[in-house]
Amino acid sequence: MSTPVVLIAGLHATARTAAVEVLARQIEYATGLVLHGGDAEDDELSRAVLAHLAPLTPVHRAAEPPEVRGGAVCTAELAERVDPATARLPVDARTEEITTVVWHRLRPLHPARLFDAVDELVTTSVRSRGRFWLATRHERLLAWDAVAGIVSVEDAGPWLAALPGAAWEMVSPARRTAAALEWNEITGDRVQHLVFTGPDLDPGRITALLDSCLLTEAEQQAGPAAWAAYPDPFDPFLALREIA
Repeated sequence: MSTPVVLIAGLHATARTAAVEVLARQIEYATGLVLHGGDAEDDELSRAVLAHLAPLTPVHRAAEPPEVRGGAVCTAELAERVDPATARLPVDARTEEITTVVWHRLRPLHPARLFDAVDELVTTSVRSRGRFWLATRHERLLAWDAVAGIVSVEDAGPWLAALPGAAWEMVSPARRTAAALEWNEITGDRVQHLVFTGPDLDPGRITALLDSCLLTEAEQQAGPAAWAAYPDPFDPFLALREIA
């Protein structure tokens, strides 16, 4: 994986990670979570937050830890939990305090329009992540990872649709399964699959904003050769992987 590009509240820099991103990844990486300290209200709020960030992960109290059993944990399988190409992303959900919005589309994003929308997307949500398809990088799966106003955009390798069939045997079973679940006869596994979580989120606003960043029907019909000529504000940052 390349060094991620981090965009912070309109300022642009490169860094391996930020402390808040590390915490979010630790939560999403774990196979079990244990709550320690706090009162009943803290416990309730923590469980509500974790139900959005890691809905498939069991949560326990420190006074009642889970029984440790089974074989050794496979680190490769754990890594697949946070790999942008294979991560099992949260689903649409709403609780009293928190909303999670899933945005899923099969049309490429216009780079300039998405770049202009970044600040609003990351400042109106606390956590967002997923994989996306940028028109100017038709063959590449891009990863979106944002926490508390900091978003990293990273080249996560090729879409499987961009590879010859024989190359599929060289990727992990989890990667092949993830691609198969997203597969479309026209676009292959190219997809927009982003998830936003935060308090008081407006699902309609987030969806409308992201939809406005997609290529229009006329732009889409022009094809990848025309898309490659679009000005791409992400290019200087994603190009840093070549020297990272």
